[in-house]
Amino acid sequence: MARYGSEHKAQSRERVVAEAAKAIREQGPHGVSVAGVMGAAGLTHGAFYAHFPSRDALLAAGVARMFEDSRARLELSAAEGADARQALTSYINFYLSRSHRDARTAGCPLPFLSAEAPRLTGETRALFARGVAGLTGKIAGLLESAGFAEPQITAASVLAELVGAVSLARAEPDAARSDAILKASRSALKARLGLDS
Repeated sequence: MARYGSEHKAQSRERVVAEAAKAIREQGPHGVSVAGVMGAAGLTHGAFYAHFPSRDALLAAGVARMFEDSRARLELSAAEGADARQALTSYINFYLSRSHRDARTAGCPLPFLSAEAPRLTGETRALFARGVAGLTGKIAGLLESAGFAEPQITAASVLAELVGAVSLARAEPDAARSDAILKASRSALKARLGLDS
């Protein structure tokens, strides 16, 4: 019987975590099954405990991955922008876009998880709270660099508006009205922050 090295185990774990994040977005955390995630990752159900002690640990890893991906998108926006104001504009344009709204297996975890957070277990809920704080902090850093007073308070408000707009746009069955929610929120938020359209 062939033995796999630590690199193979790490790669397998990465696949499992990526599939867990995808499943959480598609089904919500309470709809995720260990067997489904392991199958999607190309592994047997029996291999699960080589990577995680429990289903809750798997969910926590999936939630953490979702926030890592979201922070990476914000950092990409900052890298694309020549200054903090351009980075904020780029991030708002991305977040309140059709492509982000329509992304069912990618994108920011907050629209997916906000309603579920009170029902998450301790570790996963704590990761959710840290993820929110981390995203808020990243936005606050851009706001501070752009010269905004009280950047942390403004960042919390900006993040709440972004999440709320995407959540409502996803819930709206009429495509034109959903697009209008995104457009109105994009315009209003950038106007409030004094950012270029």
